Amino acid sequence: MLKKLFGILKKDNDKNEEIKQNEEPIIENNTGETEAEKVEAERLAKVEAEKQEAERLAKIETEKQEAERLAKIETEKQEEKRIARVEAEKQSISSDTENTQKKEKKGFFSKIREGLAKTKDNFTAQLNNILNLYTKIDDDFLDEIEEILITSDMGVELTMDIIDYIKEEVKVNKIEDPNEIKGIIKKYLVNMLSNTIGVEDIDGIQKIIMVVGVNGVGKTTSIGKMSHRLKCNGKSVVVAAGDTFRAAAVEQLKEWCNRADVEIIASEQGSDPGSVIYDAIQAARARKSDVLICDTAGRLHNKVNLMNELTKIFKIVDKEYGHAQREVLLVVDATTGQNGLIQAKMFSESCKIDGIILTKLDGTAKGGIVFPIVKELNVPIKYIAVGEKIDDLQVFDAEMFVDAIFE
Repeated sequence: MLKKLFGILKKDNDKNEEIKQNEEPIIENNTGETEAEKVEAERLAKVEAEKQEAERLAKIETEKQEAERLAKIETEKQEEKRIARVEAEKQSISSDTENTQKKEKKGFFSKIREGLAKTKDNFTAQLNNILNLYTKIDDDFLDEIEEILITSDMGVELTMDIIDYIKEEVKVNKIEDPNEIKGIIKKYLVNMLSNTIGVEDIDGIQKIIMVVGVNGVGKTTSIGKMSHRLKCNGKSVVVAAGDTFRAAAVEQLKEWCNRADVEIIASEQGSDPGSVIYDAIQAARARKSDVLICDTAGRLHNKVNLMNELTKIFKIVDKEYGHAQREVLLVVDATTGQNGLIQAKMFSESCKIDGIILTKLDGTAKGGIVFPIVKELNVPIKYIAVGEKIDDLQVFDAEMFVDAIFE
């Protein structure tokens, strides 16, 4: 029995020892902190570090966005300043250009006024005298006006039209003061001259300008000045020296083309004008020039030969340059008075005249010839010249011209 009891006790001791061996020991560090607590602390520290890093990155991003916003604002301010500066410069340039144009216009008006001084003395001075002498508008007064107009190269037909216009205006508007007649005449003349279409209106199509007129009227110089104007307006120009009969005509035209810096197609004196025009057309087509200006003979053996030569040239132009816009300009010397009208009629019989270049207005007493030419031929004045400089040719301004006479 005792043996059996000792056996049971031994089994219990063995079992307790096994249980003791299977239990995990609890390990403590030097601070008394358990391993689990250490792991949790490390996890929390890691979370806190990640949080601080996220906050740091968020702060950096915020600062970056703020810097970009401020930079954008600064850029916009700089751009606004730049635009304002550019706009100011544009306005300054525009103002300078406008002032320059006003000065040029004023300067040219002064030249016209000076050039028409004799015309003014011959016409306006007499008109003012009559206006001061009469106190009412009657037949005697109108007769005096009629005489002044006729003696000022206005011509009979134009004078009668002006008188009829005065009578109509006086009747309709019940005008009684003779001093108002000057304004009526001025209005009529401006309206009559205001149908000019600019010779420089070139809209993407090649243009050929045929310049005609008798020798001595200023054809060559007008071509040189017109070439200069077109070149300054950005047009490419070729000039044909078609007046091969007049001595030194080709050399003179070459000199003007050199001054205007445009190309000239020329041949020897006495050669066929038609062949020169043909060569010039080929050159203008090959170079795709904007404008071809052709000089023509001003005088041959007689009127018939001159007109036949022009007809021949026009046929060449029609055949070789038919697609180009064609314009025929007649050069008239203002100092010739009624002879200028006769010349215009002569050329209009052989070809359609599209416009007049009126030259030598500086110092003439016969500037009034402008009006009957426009009236009788229904041809507008395109250019007027008041000097020998290369920029002394200007597009005709009807109001400016009439103002220069009536001022």
